[in-house]
Amino acid sequence: MEYRISYKLKNLKPSAIREIFKSLSDPQIIAFAAGNPAAESFPSEFIEKSCADILHNNTVTALQYNITEGYPSLRNAVKERLSSAFGIGKDFDETIITSGGQQGIELACKVMCNEGDVIIAENPSFIGALNAFRSNGAKVVGVDMENDGMNIRSLEQALKNNKNAKLIYVIPTFHNPMGITTSKEKREKIYALAKKYGVLILEDNPYGELRFSGTDVPTIKSMDSDGLVIYSGSYSKVLSSGMRIGFLVAPKDVMSKIVVAKQVEDVHTNILCQMICQSFVTSDQYLPHLDKIRALYKKKSTLMLEEMDKCFPKSVKYTRPNGGLFLWCTLPNGIDLTEFVSQALKNKVAVVPGTAFNCDTEAPSDSFRLNYSTPSDEQIVKGIQILGELLKNTGAK
Repeated sequence: MEYRISYKLKNLKPSAIREIFKSLSDPQIIAFAAGNPAAESFPSEFIEKSCADILHNNTVTALQYNITEGYPSLRNAVKERLSSAFGIGKDFDETIITSGGQQGIELACKVMCNEGDVIIAENPSFIGALNAFRSNGAKVVGVDMENDGMNIRSLEQALKNNKNAKLIYVIPTFHNPMGITTSKEKREKIYALAKKYGVLILEDNPYGELRFSGTDVPTIKSMDSDGLVIYSGSYSKVLSSGMRIGFLVAPKDVMSKIVVAKQVEDVHTNILCQMICQSFVTSDQYLPHLDKIRALYKKKSTLMLEEMDKCFPKSVKYTRPNGGLFLWCTLPNGIDLTEFVSQALKNKVAVVPGTAFNCDTEAPSDSFRLNYSTPSDEQIVKGIQILGELLKNTGAK
């Protein structure tokens, strides 16, 4: 039988990262391609005790249906943390719990965009978001990145050229895949352009708690006095990625429709996991836990960069993140990225080619993403040495 797949999904390609994950079952593979938090960052003992306590003392709440907006105690905890740490939360805003940050991104697109509408995104950008936009029939228009964020002149031109633009999607803090942070000046300009052209901003900030050096930069949502910003966050990188707990903040008129859309998707996010999350983020262990993770990722990032400085040809350029999980490498002209990535995998090192993050699926790339949170220190040293040798074999100087 010939299966007639919907137009929305017919040409949608699987995430290159998810496909690469299949190769990571080989224990010999050094996984620079993942985006996982470090295994040693999980507060496993707390989670075990919290789960036992909840199931013993609050069984019905944990195992029964609950409201779509999320477990009320967790929603309150999220609001308090967003207000104190990020200056987020106006009277016109509402907060809900989502099944990971990914769902929040997809719901924002589903509610705001008709098929054929445009979403303007940083180029490169997070593949999960790009596929969410494409699956909802939106057209993605990329704006090239500079060292301190989007090219503002190109952003305004994209807004002029696309009258049906509905969202500007940005990851301004420890960008995935590039690892850079958008400057305060550019955040203010992005907000000003959104206001000028009547377009909402979707600010994705799953890494905001993971700054290990430098100075905090205000979120765009903290600047939002006009109800222009939808803000997506997650506990995947600071508690557990497998628990799938995220959150979304949006103006109430937008959020009322997002809640309806979420009811269609999953009724509500896993309540037991929400309750465990709430018990952790309101405990006296949460802030020390964040400090521990930041120190761990600073150590891993520093080690990777030191090895790259020693082993990589000088013509290979790479970013130096102040937080998050990723850094971005750019090859000199003339090197075949596809062949390089293939050779790396044959040598048991997995990296993600930059083509996976392009807004234009047919566009080439000369860059690749590295992750330092997942591999061990020994794997970081060995993997970077292998990549360095492969780069030298390409003729890079």
